[in-house]
This record gives sequence, structure tokens and C-alpha cells, in this order.
Amino acid sequence: MTLVDVSSVSASLFILGVVFLLLIFGLLSFGILRMFQQRFRAGWYSFAGAIVSFSVFMFILNKWYL
Repeated sequence: MTLVDVSSVSASLFILGVVFLLLIFGLLSFGILRMFQQRFRAGWYSFAGAIVSFSVFMFILNKWYL
């Protein structure tokens, strides 16, 4: 294994990535929890929110960082 140099990653990109990862996986987890609780509509809304969040994250990355 080799060391990875992350010094070129800006602070704003790192914070954006962390915030969106927490949002996306939080919504996915909440959706799974709601499905187990037999609350299917809330579960599907959480899944849809995760998909929308991922789309917005990809748009922001393509617009500002690539």
C-alpha cells in the first residue's frame, strides 16, 4: 500500500463532500428504517430525497470543481 497525498483537496470540497455524504446516507438509512416500520410512503420519500441529493451533489461537483 502507498500513501495518498490529499493536500491538493480544498477545504470547501472536503466539507461539501462530507455534508452531502452524511445527507445521502442518512436519508438512505432513514428510508430503510421507515420500510421496516411499515411506513412505506415515508420510506420512498426518503429514498427519493437521497436520489435528489446525489443528483444535486453531482451537479455541484461538475459545475464548481471539474
